[in-house]
Amino acid sequence: MATFVLVPGGWKGSWAYEAVIPLLERAGHTVHALTLTGLRPDDDNATVATANLDTHADDVLRLLDRARVTGATLVGHSYAGMVIAAAADRAEGRISRLVHLDAFVPRDGESWWSSANEYFREMIAAGAASTGYAVRPPDGGDPRRRPHPLASFLQTIRLTGAPQVPRREFVYCSGWEDRTPFAELRTRLQADPEWQVHDLPTGHDAMREAPEAVAALLLDG
Repeated sequence: MATFVLVPGGWKGSWAYEAVIPLLERAGHTVHALTLTGLRPDDDNATVATANLDTHADDVLRLLDRARVTGATLVGHSYAGMVIAAAADRAEGRISRLVHLDAFVPRDGESWWSSANEYFREMIAAGAASTGYAVRPPDGGDPRRRPHPLASFLQTIRLTGAPQVPRREFVYCSGWEDRTPFAELRTRLQADPEWQVHDLPTGHDAMREAPEAVAALLLDG
């Protein structure tokens, strides 16, 4: 049986995977869903202001240590593609599979900011204007969303490239092509034999729109 570690994207908590978790558990797998530092309901302003990409990668590593997980499948949605890439690079071989669910796949020295498109950079800049350290959630959407630490969007990732994760997958959600920042990434990874690319005909929030399809993809391993 597999152990899944599910990491939510910007503004979201572990609840983002609430429709997928029971489908994985019903199949007999162990599931851990994270709420990253700075996005928990009881986090104070100082915690939000100081949380960055390293903080979030450490959240994943602490969970691996606490639960004594080896051979984990890390799943990261959207921004969390940055997080799982950083965590896997530091996990000393404890990750067997990475799934970037409509998520960034960074190279060394890149950041969320440098990888995003102009639509999202403008959204982040406007959302952070009131505090300078936390990005308010975009209008609409789930009321459980929290202001997201700005520093995590800006910090560049440092990747050593070792050890390699045996299985790496990218899921492209094709139902929002007018705004997606991932079209060029999909093309790049399709040409890379070390990556497996899947397409889902959903909007960006695939876990909510098509939880069965997401679970089926994760269980196909």
